[in-house]
Amino acid sequence: MIFTIALIIIVYLLSSMRVVQQYERGVVFFLGKFEGVREAGFTLIFFPFQQMTRVSLRTVTMQIPSQKIITKDNVSIDIAAVAYYKIVDPEKAVVAIEDVYNAVNQISQTTVRNVVGRFQLDELLAETAKINEQIKDVIDAHTEPWGASVTAVEIKDITLPDNMQRAMAKEAEAERERRAKIVAAEGEYQAATKLGEAADVITKHPVALQLRTLQTMAEISVEKNSTIIFPAQFMTTVQEAISLLKQDTRAK
Repeated sequence: MIFTIALIIIVYLLSSMRVVQQYERGVVFFLGKFEGVREAGFTLIFFPFQQMTRVSLRTVTMQIPSQKIITKDNVSIDIAAVAYYKIVDPEKAVVAIEDVYNAVNQISQTTVRNVVGRFQLDELLAETAKINEQIKDVIDAHTEPWGASVTAVEIKDITLPDNMQRAMAKEAEAERERRAKIVAAEGEYQAATKLGEAADVITKHPVALQLRTLQTMAEISVEKNSTIIFPAQFMTTVQEAISLLKQDTRAK
């Protein structure tokens, strides 16, 4: 009899043994009332007086399904996002809410739709990081009573209607053409400015024009052309250059 009782006690103790993993916490209830949170390691749960619910503390990656949203400027888009959250208070995660994952998923979908709807399409594309932060703050405020903390929310895909994609492509092409024309106009302006400065220098030094003519002829001869055209005033200007050289020689 004693052996049987001892065997029953041993079996009961063995069945009461529990091991809580490092990434888990055990929420223990005694006769239906919250008793405490068991840390990682070995513990005993005396059934049926005690029950333990395991809660994972690891970060959960939750896909926010793609949904149609109308922006502030009445553009219909499809947005998909991803949220990261983790349990920071195991007691609240078990006592205050029935299904934390489903609750966070539903509030995330609603928040994404509400927050994105406040922005125009251009703002949405240009300020994605700012919008992600706003979505995270709103979701985190809702999940805090549930013992969950949202660490990040990222918009990962924005699908635009085909007509909007074509319009944006035309806009981008027009912008590139505008920049190209501005660059070309600036180049023409700088070239004209330099040509004006060169004309001023040549006006003060007539011989410079002849030297430039000789340089051009030398460049033409390099190309092995069989025909060379001399300007009509070339001989006259050469004579003027010789006269200037003779005057400089006499002056010396």
